[in-house]
Amino acid sequence: MNLRKNIFTALLLAVGLILHQITPGVLGSMKFDLMLSFIFVAIFINPTLNNCILTAFIGGLFTSLTTTFPGGQIPNVIDKIVTCFVVLILIKLAQKVSLNKISIGIISFIGTIVSGSVFLYSALLIVGLPAPFKALFLGIVLPTSISNVVITLVIYNVVAYSLKIVNRKASA
Repeated sequence: MNLRKNIFTALLLAVGLILHQITPGVLGSMKFDLMLSFIFVAIFINPTLNNCILTAFIGGLFTSLTTTFPGGQIPNVIDKIVTCFVVLILIKLAQKVSLNKISIGIISFIGTIVSGSVFLYSALLIVGLPAPFKALFLGIVLPTSISNVVITLVIYNVVAYSLKIVNRKASA
């Protein structure tokens, strides 16, 4: 495993944790999950199974510790595990064609939809929902999906540029 990429993953998850902590709960105490963008970028920069597993568990743990959703701890872990594996599969498929900004945006949109759907469904089964599924999906998951596309692209470009500079300095 590449230590530099692992350090970037740790930093991304730490920043994601801070943003998840300060994001207020809105409809039904559900938050806009900005941590997903940082999780996606961590998997984009290091698309390995080991990194996916580590990112899923740490991301799930962090979001479960900072959730405002009543009983949302277990659903947060479940949704991050499922989402990370779906995103890894989508990245591997996109790499066969061309991993570019459009595919990164599409993957982050799909990943956020998967995450929100799995979270809501598992919360419905485990603790129940404080508002109707459809209202939570339309009021939280869809807007988060759209914003995560932009956030993921910005963070990915910053991290990719940083890695390029660090690699250039390391080889000099």
